[in-house]
Amino acid sequence: MKVCIVSDSHDRADALAQAVGEAKRLGAEAVIHCGDLIGAQTVKPALKHGLPVHLIHGNNLGDVQATHRQARASGGLLQYHGADARLELGGRRVFVVHTDDYGYAMACTGHWDLVCCGHSHQAEARKVRTVQDSEAWLVNPGTVAGLAAPATWALADLAAMCFELRELGHAHSTSL
Repeated sequence: MKVCIVSDSHDRADALAQAVGEAKRLGAEAVIHCGDLIGAQTVKPALKHGLPVHLIHGNNLGDVQATHRQARASGGLLQYHGADARLELGGRRVFVVHTDDYGYAMACTGHWDLVCCGHSHQAEARKVRTVQDSEAWLVNPGTVAGLAAPATWALADLAAMCFELRELGHAHSTSL
């Protein structure tokens, strides 16, 4: 299963929709948004691509009630999880949180195959050694809005556990 991982869209609906569209063309079947969507309307153009979106709110909340209403009106496409999310996608245990330090801490527990985070606007995908003497992946897709950093997102292949950090609108990527 391929998944589009985005974060820090900060009301940039066009950038978010573009990333989701690019990911769908590359075979993504779902979207994980690691927070700082801000306005509930920001996700509407992305939902038109028909992929289920798992969303947490981040530290820039926006209107939580409007986000709940948007989720209810989406016909099941938008799943709003609140501050963090515990998912099973493609047979993998996935934890989603906004801040990168919290993400690192959760990766270290060994309870998750993949931890997705954002906040720093710095894209990276790396293996983290866990307290259970195993490894987990920690993926921060950067900021799809391109705020003080390139506009980036990540494409995850959960079957192979490989990740591509992609720049919005560019054909090239960094595979990890």
